[in-house]
Amino acid sequence: MKPQLLKVSNEAEHSFTYRLDRIPNINSRWHYHPEIELIHFHKGAGTQFVGDNVKRFCQGDTVLVGRNLPHYWKYDDETSEGPTDVASPYSTVIHFFEDFWSERFLNLPENKQLKNTLEDAKRGLQIYGKLSEEVGQLMDSIAHTEGPKRIIKLVEALVAIGECESRTVLSSLGFSPIYEEADKDRLAKIYDYSFANFKEKVQLKDIADIANIGPNSFCRYFKSRTGKTYSQFLTEIRVGYACKLLIESRISVKRICFECGYNNFSCFHTAFKSITGKSPLNYQHEYIRR
Repeated sequence: MKPQLLKVSNEAEHSFTYRLDRIPNINSRWHYHPEIELIHFHKGAGTQFVGDNVKRFCQGDTVLVGRNLPHYWKYDDETSEGPTDVASPYSTVIHFFEDFWSERFLNLPENKQLKNTLEDAKRGLQIYGKLSEEVGQLMDSIAHTEGPKRIIKLVEALVAIGECESRTVLSSLGFSPIYEEADKDRLAKIYDYSFANFKEKVQLKDIADIANIGPNSFCRYFKSRTGKTYSQFLTEIRVGYACKLLIESRISVKRICFECGYNNFSCFHTAFKSITGKSPLNYQHEYIRR
């Protein structure tokens, strides 16, 4: 599957673009672009795909995505519709070219950390908590800033990300997307079907039919394009949904197990720990103590 090349609209009067997305899932497709993307989620939560990484994003998170790194944001179904008011999911998005301030600027000794941050962004970076909120505020201030101060605000946001010791690198070191024109829409169909059916047992034949290839070919195809097996991909979606339920609901862990598509609690526990490094209860308790 070829991630779609997304053309980012340019503003003639500015060197980089800023926008406020108030329409959830407006870019809910596997895509990439030559611009670096900085996104802050003010409201809403869901599942994000950055390279070969699949995980939850939550309100207050900030993600920096390097140029040509495929990505995809999928808001939770219960927040993906409704009036586009302040209470609805929305995010601030900035796009800029790595060299818009010139290559010489990035190579200045004082900008070593900034250059390293942009280098790390090639795999995707995510930050959380108070520092992420500060970055979000800096991003929002750009909407009301003109002249050199506009660029300074962006630099301040990137420097803050670079100084964050707890930032998470998303995509694996060896991830290398394969772009083939003939496969343009195939992975998008696989993703959509997986989201719609992950609570049930997904048969290999059914998902292979969605991709319009044979079951054995599907397994090879999916791993060659994503760097992981389809089973692992499905597990990441299910565990991500389990994390959401553990945080936002009061239902029992056993019921969450079945809500996520597992028929065996032991399998659910093992899968959850393999993804998060914690048991479901420990994950829930740690979140409550924050």
